[in-house]
Amino acid sequence: MFKIIGVPLAALALSVAPLAASAQDDQITIGFLPGVVDPFYQVMELGVNAAAEDLGVKVVTQIPATWGVEVQTPLLDAMIARGDLDYIVTAPTDKEQMVGPLQSAIDAGIKVITVDTFLGDGDYANGPVTFPISYIGSDNVEGGRISARGLAKAIDGKGKVYINSTNPNVSSVEGRAVGFNEVMDNEYPDIEVVGLDFNLDDQNTAVQQTAATLARVPDLAGVFGTNVFSANGAGTAVVNAGLGGEVQVVAYDATKFAIEQLREGVVSLVLAQKPFDMGYMAVQFAVADAAGVTSLPRRVETGFAIIDIDNLDDPEVSRFVYQVP
Repeated sequence: MFKIIGVPLAALALSVAPLAASAQDDQITIGFLPGVVDPFYQVMELGVNAAAEDLGVKVVTQIPATWGVEVQTPLLDAMIARGDLDYIVTAPTDKEQMVGPLQSAIDAGIKVITVDTFLGDGDYANGPVTFPISYIGSDNVEGGRISARGLAKAIDGKGKVYINSTNPNVSSVEGRAVGFNEVMDNEYPDIEVVGLDFNLDDQNTAVQQTAATLARVPDLAGVFGTNVFSANGAGTAVVNAGLGGEVQVVAYDATKFAIEQLREGVVSLVLAQKPFDMGYMAVQFAVADAAGVTSLPRRVETGFAIIDIDNLDDPEVSRFVYQVP
């Protein structure tokens, strides 16, 4: 099952390809500043680098070692201070607190494209924050809905479930929890969401939080892990407790570890985002903007691949597993 919303990558590639020559004549430089080191952003970096090679642009990459405004902002400031960047492609680590630092990039003449996470409410046409060229990423509220329905199916529509998330005020994981709770509240009266914890993008913390929830709620039926660290940590805690296959886990992000746990029956559904596409399209957008294109969409939703035990070995599905060198 696939969900693709927005501009298909292949179609956009065809439309931007003729602009590559003009970009090479006056080479642009793009700063790439993702949220943290993890398989999702590593695959996104592959997309950025592939597009840069295809379109003849230079990329300067800085990857924060940990998640947070206090880590991302100094790297952003250093990028701005270089004086040679034309664009910054970034995943803001806070939808409000990163507005000011990224406005500083705009003030320095650097244009901004956000990937995976957005600023404000993500409506760059009419919302409170309008300076980014575009948001390119998943419809995370819909992803939360898909995850909720998948977990509900795995536990036969009844029982207690728990959400392990990463950080408050981050648009991506916030949207996932909103969509998840919306479906559970409106469609599954026999399912109770017993809590939500923030692990601050630390997998060991996710393990500890999930273990504590399993101890506190001995009849827990399922866990929703909202990103790489959350899902991997939740799955590890369930296995450590000897409850693999009894407590179902839905994993947002298709890491190799999540796929292994899917094979083992610990994870019942994996929602694969398309980080390569996000990175590739962001560079395409920068090239198009530099060439004078004024009709770029302000929001592009890149879709999902929904992976379960039945389609796991289908090459058309397995290609969306995050392959990191």
